[in-house]
Amino acid sequence: MIDDTHDPERRSFVASANGHPDFPIQNLPFGMFTPPDGEDEGARMGVAIGDMILDIEAAAENGLLDGEVAEEVENASYIDGWSDVLSLGAEFRRNLRAQLSALLTEGSHQVPDVMPLLHKAAGCMLHLPMRIGDYTDFYAGIHHATNVGRLFRPDNPLLPNYKHVPIGYHGRASSVVPSGHPVRRPNGQRKPANDPDPSFGPSRNLDYELELGIWIGRGNDLGEPIPIAEAADRIGGYCLLNDWSARDVQGWEYQPLGPFLAKNFCTTISPWIITPEALAPFRASQAKRPEGDPRPMNYLWDEADQAEGALDLTLEVFLMTPGLRDKKLPPHRLSLGNARALYWTPAQLLAHHASGGCNLSPGDLLGTGTISTEDETGYGSLLEITRGGKQPVTLASGETRRFLEDGDEITLRATARRAGFATIGFGPCTGTVHPAP
Repeated sequence: MIDDTHDPERRSFVASANGHPDFPIQNLPFGMFTPPDGEDEGARMGVAIGDMILDIEAAAENGLLDGEVAEEVENASYIDGWSDVLSLGAEFRRNLRAQLSALLTEGSHQVPDVMPLLHKAAGCMLHLPMRIGDYTDFYAGIHHATNVGRLFRPDNPLLPNYKHVPIGYHGRASSVVPSGHPVRRPNGQRKPANDPDPSFGPSRNLDYELELGIWIGRGNDLGEPIPIAEAADRIGGYCLLNDWSARDVQGWEYQPLGPFLAKNFCTTISPWIITPEALAPFRASQAKRPEGDPRPMNYLWDEADQAEGALDLTLEVFLMTPGLRDKKLPPHRLSLGNARALYWTPAQLLAHHASGGCNLSPGDLLGTGTISTEDETGYGSLLEITRGGKQPVTLASGETRRFLEDGDEITLRATARRAGFATIGFGPCTGTVHPAP
């Protein structure tokens, strides 16, 4: 639904919001934060507006929000974060968004009351926006699956089931961390092809994976599938997701059950929930499947979802190394792609997840899987970019990278642009590699 909250001419009295690359008044993403002087009070619910964060719990307590919105915000648990609020569905989110937009609009008569509730984001601590009950990672980037498969199966890169069923595995919710949290290089078993026996030690082939995260809003009861036509309405929002991967550990352990220790040591997400309402102008049709590909089964097929279920998001990955930093050089851009390269829509992933009766809960997190484009400029991992480490990347500092070294920092970014609308972004998703314990 496009409404006046999307008006590109709308401006905020928060000056930094006007023209902000990520958080203009047309975005209004949700997050949890601790203000500079609030260490003893715990995390609070906030909304990003330019370079500031609005404490909306305080806004509700001071009578700046109305009706059910004020009541639900005041009653939300700081432990669960936004889970309680997003479980109320799209109509509630639209009401909250409308009230926040009016509150922050230039010329609002409530400016004197709102100003004391704004905090400089640079001085705040950001947290996970919801308590994550479960985390599932999919494999919906067909170009990534093809590129990786080609490294190991040149003549048959995709397994026979790939185009019929969304592939995924259950990840580890406890090791999902917000942007900026250190990433400790994991120890694990690895067995290079030329070694007669496996050994245990720090991963030598540490990699990133460029993904979108999908937050569950309204869940479902155990045993009750979610029809594909209703699946999009169960999505509470989106974030960026970096599924850090120890490729050498993964190569030894993944057969026959799939990822385990190679994936469960850390997953980094951007801390702001970008709502479906903010992304409404940037919906797109799902890319048409190549000739000969099977049509999705009926439980995964919805005409409306095919017409507007994809997201038109520009995705970028940047690498900063100690060498680049020492020479005061800018980060090296590793990837420039688009979320439309996904083979399955977010709604299809959700509907498939619940199709057997699995109960999804507010705050559950789904990863799309690595998003790569067909063109190599949009590859979403070093595994693809370096052809399994055989073609290292050369940086302006003179350094080379097969995989990530200690001290390297990876930053993911997502931007939504469309003529006639304000540009919005997700904010950075950043992690720096630290040595193994």
